[in-house]
Amino acid sequence: MKVLTFGEMMLRLKPAENKRILQSDAFEATYGGAEANVSVSLSLQGDNAAYVTKFPNNLLGDSALGTLRKFGVDTSNVLRGGSRLGIYFFEKGASVRGTNVVYDRANSSFSESKAEDFDWEKLLDGVDYFYFSGITAAISTELKKAILTAVKYCKEHNITVVFDTNYRGKMWTPEEAQAFSKKVMPYVNVCLANDEDFESSLGIKAFDGDMEHGIDQKESFKEGMRKVVSQYPNCHTVASILRNIHSVEDSQWSALSLRDNKFYESPIYNMHVYEGVASGDAFGAGLIHGFLHNYDGQKQVNYAISASVLKLTVSGDLNLVSEDEILNNMGGASAMNR
Repeated sequence: MKVLTFGEMMLRLKPAENKRILQSDAFEATYGGAEANVSVSLSLQGDNAAYVTKFPNNLLGDSALGTLRKFGVDTSNVLRGGSRLGIYFFEKGASVRGTNVVYDRANSSFSESKAEDFDWEKLLDGVDYFYFSGITAAISTELKKAILTAVKYCKEHNITVVFDTNYRGKMWTPEEAQAFSKKVMPYVNVCLANDEDFESSLGIKAFDGDMEHGIDQKESFKEGMRKVVSQYPNCHTVASILRNIHSVEDSQWSALSLRDNKFYESPIYNMHVYEGVASGDAFGAGLIHGFLHNYDGQKQVNYAISASVLKLTVSGDLNLVSEDEILNNMGGASAMNR
């Protein structure tokens, strides 16, 4: 089975150690972006993953493309052109100082692409799962159009649509996100919504904003999930990461899914976080892997949260772990049953 993901991959610049951007004169350069991260994760887990984006015809575009190819992602339909690769600066937090991201992605090749650039009949040929996030929709009106065209094609051709709501307040408002969600959700089969994503992206209250007590609110998350499938009966699975965050480094992680009207809860992991970025993408990839390999609902959510917490131990956007590592971590020393 084949998965296609659609979004923007950027150059990621990170100050050394725990330095702030203001005190840095050197940056570690890597590449990342939500949907690219998902494709790399799936490929490293042995799955057939393809990625569609647009890169500039320069050395940065070549380098980003090479990163995807190095990890086995199918890049045969990546578009080239435009003026620049988007950039984001990642400032790692510590203790009570949170992690921060600064975007420099305006006028990137992908952001300036047009809806008609993407031939979905060709791009979705042979595809079984189509994955995108709210980040991609937030970039431009043209990309919103492209996504809506894609999901309508998917519905007509029985391709499963996976939507990670992935709200980013630096990119759009809750009103804009909810307006888009109302248009796209009738075509979505699997919905991922973590923490504030529920209300900001879907207009459904499931979380009160207290990040220290997210896991304690699992009953309200369940109610939010029920509302999603009630409003959008085409959506057979809703999944969320639940967290109790005590500081940047120390937190507890768990996951909850509603699949075919039955709830599944993962163990809770007590985590000392090395780098808190892209764990949601790792979770989404783990969830899809579960579908591809016919995992039952319990094994699927356990596998997905195991992949997610392993990402917290890896520097960079990409979850450089294998299927065996994820399976071996399920219910490991850092996890406790409810």
